[in-house]
Amino acid sequence: MPSPAERYAAARAQRSTPQLGAFRQSLAFDLDPFQRTACEALERGRSVLVAAPTGAGKTVVAEFAVHLTMQEPGAKLFYTTPMKALSNQKFQELAQTWGAGEVGLLTGDTSVNPQARIVVMTTEVLRNMIYSGSALLDELAFVVMDEVHYLADRFRGPVWEEVIIQLPSRVRLVSLSATVSNAEEFGDWMQTVRGDTEVVVSEHRPVPLDHHVLLRKRLLPLFARSGRAGEGTVNAELPRIAGTGRPRGKGGGRPPRPADRFRVNRYEIVELLDEEDLLPAIFFIFSRAGCDAAVAQVVASGIRLTTPEERAEIRAIADERTEGLPDEDLGVLGYWEWLEGLQRGVAAHHAGLLPVFKEVVEELFRRRLLRVVFATETLALGINMPARSVVLERLEKFNGEARVPITAGEYTQLTGRAGRRGIDVEGHSVIIWREGMEPHAVAALASRRSYPLNSAFRPSYNMAVNLIDQHGRARAREILESSFAQFQSDRSVVELARKVRAQEESIAAYAESMRCDRGDFAEYAAIRRELRARERAGDRAATLSAAQRRERAAELERIRGRLRAHPCHSCPDREEHARWADRWWRLREETDRTIAHIRSRTDAIARRFDRVTAVLVRLGYLDGEGDGVTVTEAGARLKRIYGERDLIVAECLRRDAWSSVDAAGLAAVACTLVYEERSEDVHRAERNVPGAFREAFQQTLTAWADVSIVEEDGGLPETPRPSAGIAVAMLMWARGERLDRVLREGDLVAGDFVRWAKQTADLLGQISGSAEGRLAGIAREAIDRVQRGVVVTGSSV
Repeated sequence: MPSPAERYAAARAQRSTPQLGAFRQSLAFDLDPFQRTACEALERGRSVLVAAPTGAGKTVVAEFAVHLTMQEPGAKLFYTTPMKALSNQKFQELAQTWGAGEVGLLTGDTSVNPQARIVVMTTEVLRNMIYSGSALLDELAFVVMDEVHYLADRFRGPVWEEVIIQLPSRVRLVSLSATVSNAEEFGDWMQTVRGDTEVVVSEHRPVPLDHHVLLRKRLLPLFARSGRAGEGTVNAELPRIAGTGRPRGKGGGRPPRPADRFRVNRYEIVELLDEEDLLPAIFFIFSRAGCDAAVAQVVASGIRLTTPEERAEIRAIADERTEGLPDEDLGVLGYWEWLEGLQRGVAAHHAGLLPVFKEVVEELFRRRLLRVVFATETLALGINMPARSVVLERLEKFNGEARVPITAGEYTQLTGRAGRRGIDVEGHSVIIWREGMEPHAVAALASRRSYPLNSAFRPSYNMAVNLIDQHGRARAREILESSFAQFQSDRSVVELARKVRAQEESIAAYAESMRCDRGDFAEYAAIRRELRARERAGDRAATLSAAQRRERAAELERIRGRLRAHPCHSCPDREEHARWADRWWRLREETDRTIAHIRSRTDAIARRFDRVTAVLVRLGYLDGEGDGVTVTEAGARLKRIYGERDLIVAECLRRDAWSSVDAAGLAAVACTLVYEERSEDVHRAERNVPGAFREAFQQTLTAWADVSIVEEDGGLPETPRPSAGIAVAMLMWARGERLDRVLREGDLVAGDFVRWAKQTADLLGQISGSAEGRLAGIAREAIDRVQRGVVVTGSSV
């Protein structure tokens, strides 16, 4: 029976009017060249990779793929996104266009109309469907992979590669990416693993971006003339105003001054942007607390950016979307303060907010009812919230260890929100000037567009058992060797090998130049190097005893004797030869390091897979040797468990480590296996865990410790330690405690708690599907206990 793609190709050959023509008539605008090129490639039956700036209109290509799907009876399209919030948003958009009956949603904890012809889902859901051989894949013609540059994400990126590699070859991919500097490399890999793929790259912003700096309450262009990168040099006024040539104090030093002479209150910035007609604006502040404080400051100033009619509409939308929240929780959630900010046209957007609060902010901003949003950088990751201006309060952020400058790629991502297509004739980037900034460095940051896409792929335990069970070990190894990670490694190896060849030629030339007719000068040079190394070591050995110093001196004299006895020592050209020998040694050592690096990168993915396989064999999840290994009963259970601590969960199930806990206790244990520990709460709650949960958690830690020993022996990094940082809070929640007490116990904000609760419920679902007997029932009860109150009503879908 022909596949949907084959049926579509046959039908296309019989049509006299191309589908692109009919699609274009349905649009209210003309297609840009890159959109037309990509759509024509889809019309010809090819897959496409589209890399273009944020707001350029990449999703039009995906919409054309939907259009093609709906022209072919029975064909299906899956629309994948990296996050549930994006899936929810895209589901709503497609349902409005095609009707609720034609569109479904699958996000792990939500299932709406999964048999629909268009199904929106997270990438993890599609990966799981591939491994399970879901019947929903049978009529699949297209997969849209939105925000495919997420492939570089350390935690979630590998899923994208698994999907790309393993999707049936008949399925065409529509991959949409932000502008990356190595799109052609990524496209070459897609061509290798998927076949006929066209790479379409556009650097053109449909709405030009003007760069400004806010310096001493003055808005100045960053670049001369238009203020746009590449169209002029740095504004000559900036170095002068920024402080070059400032008067100096006594003795030539700088005079005393405040910590930052350029500090401007946030409400003053908002007023200035309003006066300059640069609202709506997104302020990027790399701190949740900073976002909340900014809203409070602006509200406290008395600013009101909305009309009475807009305030009434805001209240109506907020009330409707949050009507399911329990009344007793509204105060805990800061509802009234949040609503006051909304009505003034100001809001925050960050991961600490309740999901439904974030969704309301997004909707109000898209409706142009909100004028200012203070956001963390997570807003730059695909959510549809274009603004007229983007404001950057700092050009550095905390990366978990230290404050580091943002990269040119991050700057491009953040400022990509500026400029609403069809509304604005230009977008605006505003940098708040701070003490110590250098105009040319800031201009260089705004000028570069370097945003490389680097694979984060690595084989996991779950991946290994699924691949081996489905394909056998030999084929699984081949699949992993076709990953983008290995593709990039192999390409880098080619460059390194070229470097080694050039260095080997230089080494040979140096060897010829140090040749001595009296003996082996390389041997003589080695003795000289040994002597220098011992002498340097002696210089650092001030604490040696007198007997040890005499032994060291004797050893040095023996080496000097060997040097004097060598035939090359008497050569009249000895020092000339020695200079060439030093160059030879330095280049030889550098080349040897490069060769070792090449060896470490060649087959790196497959070698890690071999180590993962060895650990699984040793622990009994696989049985057999070499390519003949098979999945055991325990391994079959591991196939259904996903996450960074997948093997620990499987070990605990096999050991019956959680037999003593009730439903609330199991919820708390599951929380320890999904929670990512913060540096300030290391094991802080583990001393106070109560009753049966304490025993279950101790058994979990024992399983983790045992696995860690095997991982260390097998040359693998240690699985992260389970953390009880918020386990007591989850235990209280599952026992029915009020939200305010739970948040206080866990030192949590509502958005974080809801996120961890949803991940806990997701793992409990995996446990219920993998465990047997009593524990499976307890897991199902635990899900019901976790999914209550704000965990359920705090999100719209």
